[in-house]
Amino acid sequence: MSVYVGIDVHRKRSQVAVIDADGEVLANRNVPNGVEPILKVIGGLPPGTPAAFEAAFGTGWLVELLEDYGFDPHLVHPLRCKAIASARLKNDKVDAAILGQLLRADLLPEAWIAPPAVRQLRALLRHRAQLVRLRTLLRNRIHAVLADYGHDRPAGCWSGPGRAWMASLQLPAVSREVVDDDLALIDALETVIDRLDWEIHQRARSDPRVKVLTQLPGVGPFTALVILAEVGDISRFGSARKLASWAGLTPTVRGSDRVAHYGHISKQGSVWLRWVLCEAAQTAKRSPQFAAGYQAIATRRGKKIATTAVARKLLTRAWHLLTDAEHAAATQSAAASAPQAGTR
Repeated sequence: MSVYVGIDVHRKRSQVAVIDADGEVLANRNVPNGVEPILKVIGGLPPGTPAAFEAAFGTGWLVELLEDYGFDPHLVHPLRCKAIASARLKNDKVDAAILGQLLRADLLPEAWIAPPAVRQLRALLRHRAQLVRLRTLLRNRIHAVLADYGHDRPAGCWSGPGRAWMASLQLPAVSREVVDDDLALIDALETVIDRLDWEIHQRARSDPRVKVLTQLPGVGPFTALVILAEVGDISRFGSARKLASWAGLTPTVRGSDRVAHYGHISKQGSVWLRWVLCEAAQTAKRSPQFAAGYQAIATRRGKKIATTAVARKLLTRAWHLLTDAEHAAATQSAAASAPQAGTR
């Protein structure tokens, strides 16, 4: 007998519903998060049983649990699951049952589940980006303290001479304490960031796709790895436009009859992918490949929209480069495995 599992996941507890092939609810229990409580509800189900859950904060452990114990996990796109959002009666019990029913009827708006290696690469790159943001925050705090007393050093504060200049300033005791503490935290972060940069550099050297992507202006090894980690399997996207739409870099459209209104970009994809592409666009917009188009859009719509347009063009070209590289690799592999003429 076919069964289906719907799981409504929260930070501490989850609602687990089991539905049979006829739509009858066999079980619907609220359990603490963890391997043993979940398996008490679904552990006796046959291998390959499909299980659906919404993409939410802290679902990585559930993906690993389902994969390790032979279930077939299905990640649900939360913004597209209107059956739950529009339900007249909405609670965890109902949500879990609806997920199971949608899975049974093959009506789930699914999202891609990245394999473990890609999830680990994402975690590494996001960790490095967050530490760099924290370092920038600390530097800005120091600039704010110095500005309160009219101090500024155009040559910069973070080199050896800049540190000596800050040490020579006459500041009140508390302000001096703030500056010294922030400098100590910056030094501690530098050690960790340098270690991460070395590890990221090693990963970039071992991935031939990075060399392909760094042909694009503004794209270095770190940016290339972020694109690869966030996009994942490029063959999931049939065209560059579909990839740009998934990344949230295409405008929203509201149309009726023959009238269509185009709005701002949807921003429904990966926040990290849009961020790194917009960072790369800051450099790419000055290259000969994009400068003319950037200036034309900036004159009509403004610099921010023009930068976003360059980011989308970068992603479009990245799709073509990766797709061509994948096809070339597949062709070489097929040629290598094919029997050569004159051999037995």
